[in-house]
Amino acid sequence: MENVFIKETDTILQAMKTFDESARRTVFIVDEDMKLIAALSEGDVRRFILSGGDLNEVVSKIANYHPRTMKEDDRDGAKEFLSRHNIEGVPIVDDNGVVIDTVFWSAGKRTHQSNLTTPVVMMAGGKGTRLYPYTRILPKPLIPVGEKPIAELIFDGFAEYGISRMIMIVNHKKNMIKSYFSEASVPYEIEYADEDTPLGTGGGLSLLRGKLDETFILTNCDILIEDDYSKIYEHHKKEGNVITMVCSLRNFQVAYGVVEFGEHGNITDMKEKPEFSFFTNTGIYIVEPEVFDYIKDGEFIGFPDIINRIKNDGKKVGVYPINENSWMDMGQLDELNKMESRLRGK
Repeated sequence: MENVFIKETDTILQAMKTFDESARRTVFIVDEDMKLIAALSEGDVRRFILSGGDLNEVVSKIANYHPRTMKEDDRDGAKEFLSRHNIEGVPIVDDNGVVIDTVFWSAGKRTHQSNLTTPVVMMAGGKGTRLYPYTRILPKPLIPVGEKPIAELIFDGFAEYGISRMIMIVNHKKNMIKSYFSEASVPYEIEYADEDTPLGTGGGLSLLRGKLDETFILTNCDILIEDDYSKIYEHHKKEGNVITMVCSLRNFQVAYGVVEFGEHGNITDMKEKPEFSFFTNTGIYIVEPEVFDYIKDGEFIGFPDIINRIKNDGKKVGVYPINENSWMDMGQLDELNKMESRLRGK
């Protein structure tokens, strides 16, 4: 069986690590005899985080103690069962409630239930200096990850949700980008906004003033996320945000023993290779068109600075948390190699 099991006394942070390690969005809480106790989904955790919950709380605080189950004799109808109840996985239990197997949707096999019509804007004008020497030859959006360039992989992911309007803000090696996509066979249209001079990670949006009057998705050109875009969009609308930032949990382990000391150099605590967890900006956002009111034409500005302007004006900016394994970033060479390895493993 897959490693999708946790204990009732595990913390929510430990459960999130199990999500990442298993690449599943549902885990099951069992006792020492593998008897099913409850289930926990990413959605349960996300709602808890957004309510201000502490990741060190135990999973019993938010678990579903009435999970759906199946018997072995019903296994042939498992996929229809999952679809009917809109769940990712289900445990198969015996007459005593002991888990004997699990059934999940296979990666990439589940069809998306909703179509999005919101356009996607990609910030694709940077030089990609962190990816030298590759970007001495190719613009960052055309760096290949497997058989396709990263920008095409990103657009393909949005197209799976029915999105057909893609916009690229381009500058560095822009003709090469346009030439590639003019010959690529893709199920979406790509429009271009040309930066004559670099305008930062946010200033280029001013080029779309008057061309976008609806909610749009803004993405960097070097990241992939594996999450449900329709749910992110629904959350954004429900919360009434001007901007919703998709944030990923990141776990970092210090490679050395950490020493804390006080007055006169007296050691107060020692921790061997401690691990820290926090949420980071993935570089993808859901954005309302009123964002254009906070950008001047031709202004060089980063998108985080635009966010601060909106916050300082009393408008609402929120987050949508995802697990660490749901975010792939190729902004640096070592991360590019990790992304290639992970996509090859699918």
